[in-house]
Amino acid sequence: MKTISDPTANDFTNTENPPLENNVEKQVKPRKRSISRRSFLGKSLAVGAGTVGAGFFINTRTARASSGLTPGDAALLRFPAALERLEADFWIQYNELGGIPDTEVHSGTVNAKYRDALAVLDEDMDQYIHDNTDDEITHFKFLNAYLVSKGAAPADLNSFRTLRGSTAAGVNGGLIGKRLTNLTQLTLDTSWWTRYRDDSHNPDLDPTFVFPQAVPSLHVGKHTAIPRTNADTTDPNFLQAIANTAAFHFPTIEQGGNSLYPSLAQRATDEEVVRILISIGPTETMHFQTWSDKAGNAPPLSATDPVTGVSVTFPNLDVSNPLLKKNLIMPEPCPFLSRSLPIVSIIRPTKTEGVANGALTFLTDMGLFIGQSPAFFAYMKQLADAADAAQRQ
Repeated sequence: MKTISDPTANDFTNTENPPLENNVEKQVKPRKRSISRRSFLGKSLAVGAGTVGAGFFINTRTARASSGLTPGDAALLRFPAALERLEADFWIQYNELGGIPDTEVHSGTVNAKYRDALAVLDEDMDQYIHDNTDDEITHFKFLNAYLVSKGAAPADLNSFRTLRGSTAAGVNGGLIGKRLTNLTQLTLDTSWWTRYRDDSHNPDLDPTFVFPQAVPSLHVGKHTAIPRTNADTTDPNFLQAIANTAAFHFPTIEQGGNSLYPSLAQRATDEEVVRILISIGPTETMHFQTWSDKAGNAPPLSATDPVTGVSVTFPNLDVSNPLLKKNLIMPEPCPFLSRSLPIVSIIRPTKTEGVANGALTFLTDMGLFIGQSPAFFAYMKQLADAADAAQRQ
């Protein structure tokens, strides 16, 4: 179990950070230009091997440690910090209702009926939800703390905590009306399921190829992944459909981070920023594979939302078709970089151009921000634009 040293680390009723200025990418100027790997290598090669003493490397490390971040590197950390804050918000909602509220993630009291519906997929779902929640909290807190330690502005979403969220038994009543994300009107793109089972296509090489949906009806209409009120827990079949929706939402979200971090890392200048991005990214991959395995256990069923009239059908994925077969959770090798090269098992996509705006569009289209203000979307677009404009120096 992970321990968070800050006693208020998971208290989201407190103000998180001071507000940002309007132009985040220009707000904090670096105190000294950081030394890029390219310039470091060039200087190293220019100095004779016999003249490179310990003092040179000590001075280099000191200069890097005492300097601020380039505006681009700050943007490359600030955007995922904001996304991790949003992730923490909805994972906290899941943990309140179906996880394990405790001293690490101390919010909510659990909705037993919803928790039991999730347990149909795996008896340890509550533990996995708890640990994923804890991970996302540490991600955004670390990224923001690192930015501040370098004299850069953190991501601050505190003023946008205005969404109502669930009022079902188990939620933290103090956070009703203070959520950042909406889990009750989701439209899920489950094409990642077939993308990672397809050995012939890669979205980086085949940007127009359409990967089939694992659950086509989740890609149509708006579906709730948590009980909105206690009324949603009275019909066991509909409640199971809600739990199944959550089970597919989990990997749908995590596969995004799976691609985002290596894509952003390609634009970073400072070695430490690269290290941060490539160290957090693989944890998203671990989350993704865990949840992609559990989603395959969703019991086949059909249900209609009694409030909206939207229907959903979860198919039986215990099939022989390799594009849908539920236990094929390892990433199938696929083309990478060039079709002239052998296929290889990789994370995909990882192209860096426009990745931040692509991630923001993906989450927006999902319905995760339904009800948010124009100011929220403007702020997030500003962060995404700054990250996409970053260039390795």
